[in-house]
Amino acid sequence: MHTTWQDSKGDTKTQVAPLSLVVSSFAPVNDVRLTLTPDLKPDEKGEVSYLVYVNLGAKDEFPLGATALAQVYGQLGDSHADADATTLKRFFNAMQKIVKGGLARAYHDRSDGGIAVTLAEMAITGGRGVIAKLPGGDALEQLFNEQPGAVLQVTDNLKTDPDKTNLSAVLKIFKAAKIDACIAGAVTQSSRDFKVYVGERLAVSTDITYLRRAWSETTYRMQALRDNPVTAKEEYDNALDEQDPGLTFNLTYDPDEKVKAVKSAWKPRMAILREQGVNGHIEMAAAFTLAGFDCQDVHMSDLISGKVDLADFNGLVACGGFSYGDVLGAGSGWARSILYNSRLKTMFRKFFHRKDTFSLGVCNGCQMLSQLKDIIPGAELWPKFVKNLSEQFEARYATIEIEPSPSIFFKGMEGSRLPIAVAHGEGRVWTDGFAPSICAAHYVDGRGQATTRYPYNPNGSIGGQTAFTTTDGRATILMPHPERGFRACQLSYNPGVFKVNGPWMRMFENAYRFVVSKSGK
Repeated sequence: MHTTWQDSKGDTKTQVAPLSLVVSSFAPVNDVRLTLTPDLKPDEKGEVSYLVYVNLGAKDEFPLGATALAQVYGQLGDSHADADATTLKRFFNAMQKIVKGGLARAYHDRSDGGIAVTLAEMAITGGRGVIAKLPGGDALEQLFNEQPGAVLQVTDNLKTDPDKTNLSAVLKIFKAAKIDACIAGAVTQSSRDFKVYVGERLAVSTDITYLRRAWSETTYRMQALRDNPVTAKEEYDNALDEQDPGLTFNLTYDPDEKVKAVKSAWKPRMAILREQGVNGHIEMAAAFTLAGFDCQDVHMSDLISGKVDLADFNGLVACGGFSYGDVLGAGSGWARSILYNSRLKTMFRKFFHRKDTFSLGVCNGCQMLSQLKDIIPGAELWPKFVKNLSEQFEARYATIEIEPSPSIFFKGMEGSRLPIAVAHGEGRVWTDGFAPSICAAHYVDGRGQATTRYPYNPNGSIGGQTAFTTTDGRATILMPHPERGFRACQLSYNPGVFKVNGPWMRMFENAYRFVVSKSGK
């Protein structure tokens, strides 16, 4: 590849540019449970966590060309990071052994910003301090070169035989694979200090609060211009709270313990209802199927054409996603397709009034079902949902607390603080001046307090309210997505609390228990 131009004298010049190769690849994942995330994990009593530094670059070469550091200073550089395919293959195979053996708790690569950035991201996301020591040399080269490499958190019990520790096993695996790996420091569970030495020189000395503040500033500046500046400032100021515990969970039940239910081989029929653009129906069907239901994909066109009748079902769930392209008021359009069709309205009313049925609405389905409240017994005071206070679509991982309520879905879950996926643009509760119906769940902050503060409360609903039920508990609506957390392996953040089932499997099991007990089968 070459570029030609004329200089100030009119002479033609030619410059040959080096070729760059961009490689992308994909592969099947045989077991999604065998994954490592970057956040530094908490130690149990009597444990200590080490940081293992893996260098996959050429020995004694620390190029800074084309790095994030160079970009900050408006430079390009004359040498860049490189990768050796054979070394990467050996590293990949070594990591498979480490992951399958459960020898590491966290992992992050250094090729995007350098090891200083890697360590900072691990400390920020885990909320834990770091003391690291890198090889001697030029501080900038050691901290910010983007050669291939990684950092692992490896945890051991102090009483373990030194020759049989996770740390010794990890180092042996890398040594056998001819991979350069060493102990580079430790995780300080009770400290927020962030210290990095280069040789004997203390090159970085700060704390997590400062890191989070600096890390968040660019995002804040953009948010303040693009979104609601008030909520943008709230999120930015959260980085100053040194006592913020982050995401914390509290369970009043064991998610892996089966619900005590009437023993039955019967599979109640479940309508997985969707409209054009809905994309949450697959996870929803999987959750209800795992709980014991016979799920059927029911599109609104099936009901309109008469191909399917709700009289044949025991349960109905209106799923979330992007109905009608997720335009503003999409839930209203979905509801009106029922309310303005006399045959459909009668069909839904009969279903809702049957004492052996239950209904669930999630996200767009929550918006839709809330507007059918006039034909749902005990839902007369359900609120409607309007645009988020942030003025943006919110895709986040939040925490909600289950309140005491008649909801059949949340039996035995009352008082639990649980992680849940959020993905909506119109989730703020609006009540037209009257008190809403029975609230079944609300957003909480890291201290477990009901909150309107952003982003703990992603939409700004008063009191953090986000789930509602009817007076008999047979119909429940909520904006966040429980179907995205019925298995532990679905959770984007899991500090070891959930093993097999996610926090939300219980609600689907509760629905099965209700139907079986009502039917007597």
